[in-house]
Amino acid sequence: LDRFLDLGTTTVEAKSGYGLSLEDELKCLAVIAEANRRHPVDLVATFLGAHDFPPEYRDRRADYVRLVVEEMLPRVAAEGLAEYCDVFTEGHVFDLEQSRAVLTRARELGLGLRLHVDQLTPLGGAQLAAELGAASADHLEFVSEQGIEALAAASVVPVLCPLVPLYLRIEQEAPARRMVAAGLAPAIATDFNPGSCPLQSMPEVMTWAALRYRFGAGEALCAATLNGAASLGRAADRGSLEVGKRADVVVVDVDDHRRLVAEFGGNPVRSVVKDGVVVRGAARR
Repeated sequence: LDRFLDLGTTTVEAKSGYGLSLEDELKCLAVIAEANRRHPVDLVATFLGAHDFPPEYRDRRADYVRLVVEEMLPRVAAEGLAEYCDVFTEGHVFDLEQSRAVLTRARELGLGLRLHVDQLTPLGGAQLAAELGAASADHLEFVSEQGIEALAAASVVPVLCPLVPLYLRIEQEAPARRMVAAGLAPAIATDFNPGSCPLQSMPEVMTWAALRYRFGAGEALCAATLNGAASLGRAADRGSLEVGKRADVVVVDVDDHRRLVAEFGGNPVRSVVKDGVVVRGAARR
């Protein structure tokens, strides 16, 4: 979290999904809650118990889906440990019907919905996200035209992760320009995780969004700030510099916003203000 703050990030969505048992998923979410109490960065917790199937359930996947639906989700909701529920919807993990079962139960319990969809195959996860009224659909490298149209009709925020295909050596790119043409407002994210993108720098993500998606500097900046806040249901109080919003402000050492996407490898952040308090560096006059 210190490193996120040094790189200018003041709000982070943090997912569980690396325990895959009731005890370990609750532990992950409890750690997120404790870190949120201790650190200036705001953490938005997402339950991702449906991230993969643990080894002992590989040959009885329906049993693990029942564990998530009947035991994990009720505990997570009852203890108020997560705001959202996410599912990795792909052919090799949770198929469309398994994902629908998990997400429908999560919605019944009052959790918002997010989905990993169409990252590796055109499975139709975007249409599922639209059908269920999800807040976001993440990745989308293999989304179809029908999927894009469904997301637009349902006002689902696409969250694109431009460094993930690079890290995984996948040539397919998310069709970001087609999304914008359809009326969608994509967000961009690091997808910081140990398996597919160990990166914390949103300035670097902005540069790669410009290169890989042909985003203009203004589009990349909006995707990294206001659109990301919108995907978390927080655009009303953060994500842009407006009267009445929280004073989460990043001061960057560039003379033109276009330079934010023109340079590699550095950190343009000189100071960070969180809720009106300077928490990194000192504001320059």
